[in-house]
Amino acid sequence: MIIDIHGHYTTAPRALEAWRNQQVAGLADAALTPSPDALKISDEELRESIEANQLAKMRERGIDLTVFSPRASFMAHHIGNVETSVTWARLCNDLCARVAGLYPDNFIGAAMLPQSPGADPRTCLPELDRCVNELGFVALNLNPDPSGGHWTSPPLSDRHWYPIYERMAELDIPAMIHVSTSCNACFHTTGAHYLNADTTAFMQCLTSDLFKDFPTLRFVIPHGGGAVPYHWGRFRGLAQEMKKPLLEEHLLENIFFDTCVYHQPGIDLLTKVIPAKNVLFASEMIGAVRGIDPQTGHAYDDTRRFIEAAPTLSDTERRQIFELNARRVYPRLAAALDARQQGAAR
Repeated sequence: MIIDIHGHYTTAPRALEAWRNQQVAGLADAALTPSPDALKISDEELRESIEANQLAKMRERGIDLTVFSPRASFMAHHIGNVETSVTWARLCNDLCARVAGLYPDNFIGAAMLPQSPGADPRTCLPELDRCVNELGFVALNLNPDPSGGHWTSPPLSDRHWYPIYERMAELDIPAMIHVSTSCNACFHTTGAHYLNADTTAFMQCLTSDLFKDFPTLRFVIPHGGGAVPYHWGRFRGLAQEMKKPLLEEHLLENIFFDTCVYHQPGIDLLTKVIPAKNVLFASEMIGAVRGIDPQTGHAYDDTRRFIEAAPTLSDTERRQIFELNARRVYPRLAAALDARQQGAAR
């Protein structure tokens, strides 16, 4: 199989954005606040939004399954308060669950958490439990900066985050470390804030002993790990100065990187520097970079062809990246796939 572990519902019907705009308006005038039941999206509308977009590209590119979560820039945890985020996260997660229900062979859910600046992470646990135990989701997206580019939260190594880590350990699910919209004019959302966050999250883990407290915790750092592979020598050297173990021992049992890197030299570097067992296939199709690369004639986010062309990878390593690592890092995904296979065998 080819499993894409990084997909977002970027093509959701316009009614979702309209409802969100009304919710935001309600923050200034409570009378304008919409009921969750006011969001009306039919199964036919969901099919139209998926079949001509994500599903068409998956079929064209030979991708079998996508781990599917709400649109990252729409999480916008800096807007409103906990109640705002709880309602918004539930609606967005429900839509992803409905897509997975309509196309169970092609999509499986990952949860958006109802985070809010300054809020106790425990407020996220009921929605996380619902998504995993009721909706069958296999992962979550964790925003290390709910403030939207101002970084007011403690680092990921701080005990502030431990309630979420404890529940992750109980549920045996990984977290993709993924920020949302930047409301800081210094940081472009997808070109700076996302990549800054990837690098920052890695460094926060490097300077800590987080994984001694949570040896089974698994983080996926997206977008190829931001600056991490390119500056691997810098990070090794910093860890050495801090008297930390070698990075392979200190971090690479718990941290993984995806392949949302949109040119061949970038993928070649990633797969040369980072062990194949720590790289998971992903494309974030119809996401941050949607155009055609004039140098190749192919879509920037058609990342499968980059993995296939990477010169240092063996066929065994390609299979690890395309499928086996996802099964290992996402055990609930592996269980769901095994259950489907057993059902088909009957």
